[in-house]
Amino acid sequence: MAILDMLVIIGYSALFLLGYLIIAFIIGTIKKNNGLMDVFYGPGYFVVALTSLVLYFMLNGFLNIRQIIVTSLVFIWALRLGTYVFIRNRGKPEDYRYQAMRKRWKTNIVLKSLIRVYIFQGVVIFIVAFPVWFVNMSNNSPLISLIDFSGITLWLGAIIWIIGFLFETFGDYQLYKFKKDPNNKGQVMDQGLWKYTQHPNYFGEVTQWWGIFIIALAVPFGFISVVGPIFITYMIIKVSGIRLLNYRYKDDDKYADYKRRTSQFFPWFPKKKK
Repeated sequence: MAILDMLVIIGYSALFLLGYLIIAFIIGTIKKNNGLMDVFYGPGYFVVALTSLVLYFMLNGFLNIRQIIVTSLVFIWALRLGTYVFIRNRGKPEDYRYQAMRKRWKTNIVLKSLIRVYIFQGVVIFIVAFPVWFVNMSNNSPLISLIDFSGITLWLGAIIWIIGFLFETFGDYQLYKFKKDPNNKGQVMDQGLWKYTQHPNYFGEVTQWWGIFIIALAVPFGFISVVGPIFITYMIIKVSGIRLLNYRYKDDDKYADYKRRTSQFFPWFPKKKK
């Protein structure tokens, strides 16, 4: 595919993503709840995937099976995550993370919210979606063999993605049911998948993006898109996910005991309770 066409796809996809984020910002500002960006976050990836897919089709007149599968996987993930976060947060006040941001900022909250919440997460989406960009800009044949490298990466990546999707889906569902039960107030979730990893939902999300990267390996220079899964893995473990939760519960003895006997990220058999 010509470099100019690739730049057109990336440029227009970025503009559509920006417009999507502006809509999220306007709604969040009106509602005085930046936590709404969590609802918009997952579907933002589908905005990128769908826009790049449609633009590729408009420029070339055909699609290949790899593009259709990757875009479909992103759609399934985005729909599930967006729906889950909406149900989980419905009727609740703004998430504690965003409340803490407002207290720290004190002035120019609207402008800082736009840049540090909405635009920042847009940059995250843009980078993590690198494997999607590479797949949806590739001129691969519309049909592929399931026994060559291209086919192997497709089904292997899809299997890895399914494993991640199941971990994230069941992890979220188990935690949601646990928190809905008033008898569990003040308790630590250590059942189901949470018995084997402290963060099955985060493990699942990261695994899905590594699966999509495996699919992207068969397209020209697809190996470069490893930037995406590396970035989301780093963000979840070191910046926005696990690190924040560990800080929030740093003085909780029950959570400290749970952390001691449970694998932090990769699923593994728990240690015995003291």
